Amino acid sequence: MPSSVSTTIPTRKVLDVLAGKRQAVPPVWMMRQAGRYLPEYRATREQAGSFLDLCYNPTLAAEVTFQPIRRFGFDAAILFSDILVVPHALGQTVRFTAGEGPQLEPVVTAENVSRYAGAFDKTKLAAVFEAVELIRAGLPAETTFLGFCGAPWTVATYMVAGQGTPDQGPARLLAYRDPKTMQRLIDSLVEASITYLTEQFRCGVDAVQLFDTWGGILPPAEFDRWVIDPAKRIIDGVRAQVPGAKIIAFPRGAGTQLERFVDRVPVDAVGLDWTMDLTFARERIQSRVAVQGNLDPLLLVAGGDALDRGVDAVMEAFRDGPFIFNLGHGITPEASVENVERMLARVRGR
Repeated sequence: MPSSVSTTIPTRKVLDVLAGKRQAVPPVWMMRQAGRYLPEYRATREQAGSFLDLCYNPTLAAEVTFQPIRRFGFDAAILFSDILVVPHALGQTVRFTAGEGPQLEPVVTAENVSRYAGAFDKTKLAAVFEAVELIRAGLPAETTFLGFCGAPWTVATYMVAGQGTPDQGPARLLAYRDPKTMQRLIDSLVEASITYLTEQFRCGVDAVQLFDTWGGILPPAEFDRWVIDPAKRIIDGVRAQVPGAKIIAFPRGAGTQLERFVDRVPVDAVGLDWTMDLTFARERIQSRVAVQGNLDPLLLVAGGDALDRGVDAVMEAFRDGPFIFNLGHGITPEASVENVERMLARVRGR
């Protein structure tokens, strides 16, 4: 008799964790896992020309998304793109200058903020959506595919300052001096983010992550208004169009405010930065929702016993609940491939 062929789809472990299931060996991926620490990425980046040219070349964006999956077998791939494609699709000029970071113009003011209301043009991101389709088609069946966007507050900080700043003072000052203008900008970004994430789901991602890199610089009342409220609105808006959409939030630097965040925002998991107290996170956060994190990225530069101790501490803290092993922020260009391999072997017990 001919043998039967199994058509069972392999388990996507990250999705299981987002459904609240504990894994004996936690799934692993890294923020910025497609990046300059990889020689193959550097070669592709040189081929592309500028950073934005790489983001907007579907074939090359798919290629760099695949690179860390091929090399390390991570349990999730994350779309290669940038949070600032949203301002670009809203009509703000965005460019990346080597050694200087992103430059955006004209900067947002009370006089021009109205230009962004309802201005999101998803056709400008057609290349990103094409990349999503290419990645979906090329990923191993067991690999979870993550999309993402920047959270409104973080994206707004760049739109207001026109660049990154050490403390994002320009956006904070605008929020204090003219909260109506900041609210109009945030509202535009909430609407744009819902459209952008919804389209990513329609093109093939399994889940998305909302990056609020600068959320932790805000005091409680401002955190509620500019971080918690927009995140809830985005999640509600996406799920109205994609029922059951799986969403991870990463409000970096939130500290103890993260407890209030998970009480009010219906996320499936939260990312923890490397400064988060492990006991607090286990007892006050993981008891409510799945957690992701939170190895210090510099340990992938340091290596050795320090790396081993860091991995063991994170694994011990979160082993009894739903948990995705990750870094507490993005991997740095100085990290070594050998240290990533060492980390993975320790997490996976090989």
